[in-house]
Amino acid sequence: MDQLPRKLGLLDATMFVIGIVIGSGIFLLPNLIARSLPSGAAIVGVWVVAGILSAFGAFAYAELGAMMPHTGGQYVYLREAYGEMWGFLCGWVFVIAVIPAGTAFLATGFSIYLAHFIPLSPWERVAISLALVTVLSAINYIGVREGAWVQRIFTSLKIGGLLLLIIGALSAPHITQQTAAAPVVSYSGYGIAMAACLMAYNGWSYVSFIAGEVTEPQRNLPRSLWLGMAAVMLLYVSANVAYMNVMTVSEIAAAERVGATVAERVAGPIGASALSIVVLMSIIGAINGCILTGARIPFAQARDGLFFSQFGHIHPRFHTPSFAIAVQALWSGVLIITGSYETLADYSILSAWVFYTMSVAAVWVLRRKLPDLPRPHKMWGYPFTLWAFLIVSVWFLLDALVNQPKVSTIALLFGAAGVPFYYLWRSKKQ
Repeated sequence: MDQLPRKLGLLDATMFVIGIVIGSGIFLLPNLIARSLPSGAAIVGVWVVAGILSAFGAFAYAELGAMMPHTGGQYVYLREAYGEMWGFLCGWVFVIAVIPAGTAFLATGFSIYLAHFIPLSPWERVAISLALVTVLSAINYIGVREGAWVQRIFTSLKIGGLLLLIIGALSAPHITQQTAAAPVVSYSGYGIAMAACLMAYNGWSYVSFIAGEVTEPQRNLPRSLWLGMAAVMLLYVSANVAYMNVMTVSEIAAAERVGATVAERVAGPIGASALSIVVLMSIIGAINGCILTGARIPFAQARDGLFFSQFGHIHPRFHTPSFAIAVQALWSGVLIITGSYETLADYSILSAWVFYTMSVAAVWVLRRKLPDLPRPHKMWGYPFTLWAFLIVSVWFLLDALVNQPKVSTIALLFGAAGVPFYYLWRSKKQ
């Protein structure tokens, strides 16, 4: 078989968008945001603005995905817009750091939440994290449909659980928010909150990696991004409104696990336990989505002769990028055991945003570079939506450089470290 078969429909693609974006952020990040923005209106506002801006980015990917529905997605867009090297550097950052570090981070978080039910030693937590990554990787190894069914099940369960939490909190007696003095909100507070919200919405781009396996991609890819981001934004904003119905902003700021605290207030200890189960299911869905989509990047690179050829291998029976999935699981396991995933995650997120920004800008570049290429779906609101996303993204990157110079510099150097490897593979290819 020369190409990966198209077996994923609109529902599958939409579930990947929702399942990857909604991890554990909505249950934990409200704490950080409330510390930065001591105003309920400001908190809801920043979640709305971050959601709209993320949707603008998704609109760009909808045009690119419908125009070039190939496996590798974002890697392909950068390659066509700016040249092979930029596509390779994107793959370098995502394959080495973004996907495996994110997977390891989520798997470790799963074991921490599981400890709510079962006392676990540090090594037992590591073993459970490794087992989770191994099982989900094995499922995706034997078939994309099997991986898609896991995504359907756990994303549906997480949506159901989150809706129950929202409905329960909104149905509880309303608590009066403190209004003794007008809260003072600083620029830095807005910056921290906006960065946290953008991170919570992160992951919508991953569906582009499996574009080559989606049926009727010109129609289903744009629809999955629209539907998925609309659902995520509705759930996120509703959850924050629900949180503030039963807790004051200061209480949210002081709560370590906001979602669990809200659930406990609404339904007692049983509610807190139920919320922990929802978080566990949410994490499983996010990990599964990362495993399935992430393996498609080195697969696409290898097919272009810009990575080890084994990564471009398609299993003769299962019709999956089996070698890429196996190595990805192995590298994620190494990061879990060593604990280095936290460092990689911190350094890689800024590099990832550089490529998100460049990918959205690719809509403008390709409309001039390849004006005659068929575009079954065009970016909604262009050029306003494109420039709005780019302006905020540039602000986000510059703000990180100013306020986190060490981490930002290392992140950029990490991305640049892929340049000599690009020329190495390029020379082999030639």
